[in-house]
Amino acid sequence: MISTESDPAETSSPSPRSPSGQPFVMISVTEPVKMGTGVQSYISYRVITKSNMTEFEGPEKIVIRRYSDFEWLHDKLAEKYKGIFIPPLPEKSAVEKFRFSAEFIEMRRQALDVFINRIASHPVLRKSEDLRTFLLEEEERMERIRSIEAGIFSKKSSDIFQMFKDVQSKVSDVVLGKEKPVEESDPEYEKLKNYIFELENHLAETQKQAFRLVKRHRDLGQSLADFGKAMKLLGACEGESLGKAFSELGSKGEILSLKLQKEAHNLLMNFEEPLKDYVRAVQSIKATMADRANAFRQHCELAETTKLKEINLDKLMLMHSERAREAEIDFKESKADSEEATKRFEAIVKTMNEELARFQEQKTADLGLAFHEFAKGQAKLAHDIADAWRGVLPKLEAL
Repeated sequence: MISTESDPAETSSPSPRSPSGQPFVMISVTEPVKMGTGVQSYISYRVITKSNMTEFEGPEKIVIRRYSDFEWLHDKLAEKYKGIFIPPLPEKSAVEKFRFSAEFIEMRRQALDVFINRIASHPVLRKSEDLRTFLLEEEERMERIRSIEAGIFSKKSSDIFQMFKDVQSKVSDVVLGKEKPVEESDPEYEKLKNYIFELENHLAETQKQAFRLVKRHRDLGQSLADFGKAMKLLGACEGESLGKAFSELGSKGEILSLKLQKEAHNLLMNFEEPLKDYVRAVQSIKATMADRANAFRQHCELAETTKLKEINLDKLMLMHSERAREAEIDFKESKADSEEATKRFEAIVKTMNEELARFQEQKTADLGLAFHEFAKGQAKLAHDIADAWRGVLPKLEAL
């Protein structure tokens, strides 16, 4: 849960306690509940907004939301705010049997909480009317809004990434009579694109290895549980001193099994999931890069169209053609469209530069915390394991 103050100069991770009298917003996604049956079943969440700002209609507002409501908000923001890295949503479970597992539901809840708080802490997105709608409208009204707008914002992420690939390919066009790709040639932007692709690959590989660590902890925990049970059974059929030693060894195995299972869960929620979230965040950046590439292409195409219309106008005026007046109107309209396209492209570039600075700062904080918690958890686990086995050594040595 993040407290979001209205000062534009604030950081993206403000204190959860706002000083008395200062404007603040605190949002939390809580209490996931399974609704419906069969293929129509879904999870609903209580979204709690606490604020002292008048636009949030009182000190506390509680609404019920489902995943598709979060999707609606994400798509609306992506449509309206070109150049901004829209926080990513957690992916849907492709496997039915995992959809309603307690662990998956908790991971989804945590990711949705991160999603909505990143929006609320963003200096631009937090002012969105769509965010207010999401946080304040009653469930029936929210459902009607989604139904009315269904299809308008139906572009899926796969379509966006396909568009990105298409734009990145060598799309040729006639520019002032010469065939050349309609792509940016800025060396700094090329470096950025290479960095983003490398970052995505390295994050994905690290997340893959984190998944393997979680599995290893769980497998070792299960093995220790089985070992502990076997040692207790062995101790039960041995003499008093030997039996007690074996039973204690078994008990230590079972205790360590629980510690390993607990650490596996901590690894999943506080290490693997943040890494997975940043893999999704990089994909959001790539979607924004697709918007930028598309804006650049429109800028170039309209500039070329305007140039050709200007040439045609000059020719008609030299000929004193009756069509010159019509061509002049057409040229002015095209010029206005071209200038507007140029402004859109330049605005996306400017916004992206600001977003990259925010992204790097937030990434450093988030991943630094994740790796710190990982190292601390592993150190404690290793200490507990060593202490547990060290504690049974005297009895085993006495035998």
